[in-house]
Amino acid sequence: MLARNTLKSVRGYLLTQEFQLFWDYVSPHWAGKYLDRWSIRVMRSKIEPMKKVAKTVRRHKPLILNWFKARKAYSSGKVEGLNTKIKFTTRKSYGFITYRRAEIALYHVLGKLLEPKMTRRFY
Repeated sequence: MLARNTLKSVRGYLLTQEFQLFWDYVSPHWAGKYLDRWSIRVMRSKIEPMKKVAKTVRRHKPLILNWFKARKAYSSGKVEGLNTKIKFTTRKSYGFITYRRAEIALYHVLGKLLEPKMTRRFY
């Protein structure tokens, strides 16, 4: 029983590592072919969580291949980082009396401005 479960986990790990090769492709055509072959291997692996991932990848294949069509020029990483900073600052500013004060806090965080020294004093 343990050997069978261990074998499945190793196969699952190897399949996830194989998927990382997908991002090395330049052509959307060849990337799509690789994606098809990878998803067939996953579906034959009989590992249910991996099969679920493969189904999701197949369903979103055209959207995933758009990344290659854009020649890897666009990434949402910066936007996601900005959203994270905004959410964190908003959470920190909970309890501010006015919206204007929360807005000023956002300007300070997003503009990487120093906070006035008096805000760091504790009485």
